[in-house]
Amino acid sequence: MIHKIQAIGSLVVLAAGIAYAAPQMGTQYSHSELQAMIRGARSTQQYQQLATYFRSRQQSLEQQAQAEKAEWERRSQSNAGAAQKYPRPADSSKNRFEYFAYEADQMGQQAEHYESLTASAAPSAVK
Repeated sequence: MIHKIQAIGSLVVLAAGIAYAAPQMGTQYSHSELQAMIRGARSTQQYQQLATYFRSRQQSLEQQAQAEKAEWERRSQSNAGAAQKYPRPADSSKNRFEYFAYEADQMGQQAEHYESLTASAAPSAVK
């Protein structure tokens, strides 16, 4: 009976992982495609495309961070005994929250960088 419960719990965790891994917004590029886009970016349109990509990744990661924060708060409510082993489920959720928040910040910085390049690459209309 315990093995069945553990198997069901494993399936729930797997399904949650797949839901996190599913693209939330926009186009997903492979690492090599993204690196090629970054190396080849010279025009305003290419910089804007990169900025848009990084903003969508930032928003996706922020959504994941908020979901993980809610899970962290939910798991923190149950203190099932003083002799819990580390890492507790709440600790794992906290670590995932911090990871998603950090990655979202990094994506935001990348987006800001390409937005500034877009602005500087655009021909100035005012003379």
